[in-house]
Amino acid sequence: MNTVATQHQRVLSGMRPTGKLHLGHYHGVLKNWLKLQHEYECFFFVADWHALTTEYESPQGISDSTWEMVVDWLAAGVNSGSAKLFIQSMVPEHAELHLLLSMSTPLSWLERVPSYKDQQEKLREKDLATYGFLGYPLLQSADILIYKAGQVPVGEDQVVHVELTREIARRFNHLYGREAGFEEKAEAAVKKMGKKNEKLYKELRNKFQEQGDHSALETARALLNDQKNISLGDKERLFGFLEGGGKIIFPEPQALLTKAAKMPGLDGQKMSKSYGNTITLREDPDVIEQKIRKMPTDPARVRLDDPGEPDKCPVWEFHQVYSDDKTQAWVQEGCRQAKIGCLDCKQPVITAIVNETLPIRERAQEYLEDPNIVRNIINEGCEAARDIARDTLEEVRQLMGLNYK
Repeated sequence: MNTVATQHQRVLSGMRPTGKLHLGHYHGVLKNWLKLQHEYECFFFVADWHALTTEYESPQGISDSTWEMVVDWLAAGVNSGSAKLFIQSMVPEHAELHLLLSMSTPLSWLERVPSYKDQQEKLREKDLATYGFLGYPLLQSADILIYKAGQVPVGEDQVVHVELTREIARRFNHLYGREAGFEEKAEAAVKKMGKKNEKLYKELRNKFQEQGDHSALETARALLNDQKNISLGDKERLFGFLEGGGKIIFPEPQALLTKAAKMPGLDGQKMSKSYGNTITLREDPDVIEQKIRKMPTDPARVRLDDPGEPDKCPVWEFHQVYSDDKTQAWVQEGCRQAKIGCLDCKQPVITAIVNETLPIRERAQEYLEDPNIVRNIINEGCEAARDIARDTLEEVRQLMGLNYK
């Protein structure tokens, strides 16, 4: 089942509040968000409940970290006019859907998520034998499904979480998509498409169901997506009717694979606050210069006239991110033939990072001087997100027999 590409062009992505963001966040996540916000209907949120799954003993800094992070989002160019920005815990419908989904999600599905045991190993100093930690992949699924998001940008290590969400959506649709009078409602919905489209839909449906013609299925999905005179509920019925099933309440989201971030840390490891090897997006230029100048280089270059090997030098990884072909060739030749010193090699990187972060620092200052701008943006985003989340929950409650109106 793959209706999301045509049925729902929504993207959902979140980040745990960790305070000021660094270049790794910028190159690994934010630059992708800047692109996606102009191509899809985007929902970007602060995953503060997810932060509690590992930081429940010391949550005091979550609020301040949230506002620092949102400032960096906006300063980097995330546009509240193009994307909805909100805080997870300010949309409580996430928690209710998480609870309702937990009623039908097998425990074994959560226990088999690779990150469950991996994180327990990596964070041995923390007590992660909690329900919240076990259930956080289900909360992630609720985050996605509450907006019926069709695309979820993730790295390869997170694809398994999207696959779990697909399984949860599939199970929910199977359990609760068999609404009373489904076929009659679907037939009535087909007629609303007009005679020409009704005939084409039926022909395509028959080709798929009788002949297994998947191209007919895709054509029919595209036909449905173009319909302007039928409701979203009718579209969901007709997507399910195409495949002989019930109403599709939750579309199965697709993993939108993002390229692995190439941004290394100052020591050659992955850039991470836990390693103390970061450059923040709002770092002072003098501090940037100082940090880069102190970076370790090829240990073979003890003296200026010692030839070096760029592939063994962490600075070379920065050149691969920031320098053009001409500068990279200059570095390769100059280092191997001892024509340039390490400080000479570092200067283009310093200049590039200072130039990249300058507009971010300037925009951030505007938000820092008037925090109400940031809070208003988040409040508006939360309201917009809640409007959609409420509609989804109303439908879910009704299907699960919890509508007492």
